[in-house]
Amino acid sequence: MDTVIVQLPEPRPRARPGGRPAPIGARPGLSGGRSAPPGRPSLLRLGPGEVAEFGRGEPGRPLAIPLADQGVSRRAGEITAAEDYWRLSNFSTSATYVVENLEGAGEHVKVAPGRLGAPVPFEFSRVLLPALGEPAVFKVFAPQHAYLEGEPATDEGEPTVSPFALDPTSKYFLVLLALCEPRLRSPSAAAVPGVTDVLARLRALPSCRGLTRSAVNYHIDYLVATKLRLRATPDEAVDDAARGGGKREDLVALALRFDLVREEHLALLPPRRSG
Repeated sequence: MDTVIVQLPEPRPRARPGGRPAPIGARPGLSGGRSAPPGRPSLLRLGPGEVAEFGRGEPGRPLAIPLADQGVSRRAGEITAAEDYWRLSNFSTSATYVVENLEGAGEHVKVAPGRLGAPVPFEFSRVLLPALGEPAVFKVFAPQHAYLEGEPATDEGEPTVSPFALDPTSKYFLVLLALCEPRLRSPSAAAVPGVTDVLARLRALPSCRGLTRSAVNYHIDYLVATKLRLRATPDEAVDDAARGGGKREDLVALALRFDLVREEHLALLPPRRSG
């Protein structure tokens, strides 16, 4: 059974002696199996316990996952397929590798130099290595993840209460979504929108045409005190008015950390104006 599928990087055409690039041919086969139909990326399939090395390789000894950039080590690392995830080993003594979650809003893990067997829980991942040109990249898919359907049934004790019971149809959720939108769209976005920005973003919605600054502030306070129950230190409680930006930062950090707002929720917001 294949538990991990690696999408191999596209090979760069090599120049022939006459200056014309050589055609891209099939890569050497592996026991794990590769397929490269015309116009489709080459795939390497791994079952539980199988290992594939990545890097530049040595003359006459290519690796399973070839990365041609001279800034990449000849044996840069390896991935190991497990039951429903995979592990990454970094053979470099100086370079940190990054594994991005292709389904997350900037979620990633860093694999430090010399780290062996770092577990990667993402279902769709992109591995980036420092290189002389663009970062060397290959993708890894682990589609065999299993999920529990519902909670285990029990007749004893008190029922479980959801710690974050949010209603996506409510105005407070729209306010939270507008606060989180910049970082959902670009994880590197530093600034959290202010109350005026949130108001301008939501006013185009029919349900928010009567929204006011005081109403936005009310929804933020409601989220902080009741729905997400953020705790304030004594100093913060005294200087609450001056701490409005900090409250918004805390709300955004908590909401994104626990996936309370996700990319699919952005469809609830009005279309953004070009420019």
